[in-house]
Amino acid sequence: MSTQDSAGSLSKKLIADNQTSCNPRKSVPVRIRNSGENQIQVVSGIAWDGKSLVDQFGRVHSDIRVSITDRCNYRCIYCMPLEGMEFLPRKDLLTYEEIVLVLGAVQSLGVKSVRISGGEPLLRRDVTDLVKLISALGFEDISMTTNGHYLGEFAKALHSNGLKRVNVSVDSLDPGKFSRIRRLGDLSRVLGSISRASEVGLGPIKVNVVVMRGVNEDEIVDFCEYARKSGNVVRFIEFMPLDAQGAWTRDQVVGADEILATIRGKWGLSPIEDDGDVSSPATTYRFDDGVGEIGIIASVTKPFCGDCNRLRLTCEGSIRNCLFAREELSVRDIVRSAKTKEEKTKQVQEAFFNALVMKKAGHGIGDPNFERPNRSMSMIGG
Repeated sequence: MSTQDSAGSLSKKLIADNQTSCNPRKSVPVRIRNSGENQIQVVSGIAWDGKSLVDQFGRVHSDIRVSITDRCNYRCIYCMPLEGMEFLPRKDLLTYEEIVLVLGAVQSLGVKSVRISGGEPLLRRDVTDLVKLISALGFEDISMTTNGHYLGEFAKALHSNGLKRVNVSVDSLDPGKFSRIRRLGDLSRVLGSISRASEVGLGPIKVNVVVMRGVNEDEIVDFCEYARKSGNVVRFIEFMPLDAQGAWTRDQVVGADEILATIRGKWGLSPIEDDGDVSSPATTYRFDDGVGEIGIIASVTKPFCGDCNRLRLTCEGSIRNCLFAREELSVRDIVRSAKTKEEKTKQVQEAFFNALVMKKAGHGIGDPNFERPNRSMSMIGG
């Protein structure tokens, strides 16, 4: 049996062993990449051409989310406790030079877009310098997820150094409720930051809203009004089991169908079929009168695992192949121990592919044996 045949057989077996309830939006054909005349490497039993990041389910990984800090100046109720968080010492974080080396390694394997996250990424010193270094690599898209607190003062420098767009978390348009959800948050400052980001050209701006039953589901219509007036895309996100307190329960989730029904009680709304990115976590909709659009990220009730193209790098250099994964592979030891840049690059690439070998068909939130991640969102990176 040839190397390719044996790898293909093992790949099919792994698919059967790893099936979970991902309910993908479209089926993804299984395929093993063939490198033509080049010898195919077999890494952990899966054929790898050494040129791309394709997992055993045929998902091509072209997007990476890079956390640069686990610290945050807010304490959102769905993410961090008000007190008691222990943060990593600076020496444990990847340096900017190490982050750039890792990104250069995965870029040559087909990664085209980078999102910088945290914690709150704008707490990391000289973050605008990091954006400039990443921009110099030539990625097609560089974005950032932020709580918006410091965005106003950094927006111009971020854009000048190569950042193209931002996602800003808001969660409530009521100042009192905002401060209760975010704890230490300031709504007027965040909304001002969004306006400033728009002025300097960081767009399209996406406003993220985690919808929680009994907390802010009564503001769905208000956020739609905001989307229509501001021109920003509001994205409603189902509440996921990623809070540090471990208090998440299924009955707190306001599902996509309920969100849509609430909106359609006031406006006509149609899906945008030609947004060009089937791997986007959001299903997007345009108001039928043409004024504004919204998105829904239905990670819990309508998982989109079959279209996933994302990998994650935590601030201390661990690869996560899924937001809900419980396994990680570290590249920090590689970049700090390998002798040459060439050795570091090759070993980093192999580490990312080995992480893909472990990637499951879906996150399995609906499965009886689902185990929530052993890290909170602030420690993983958004």
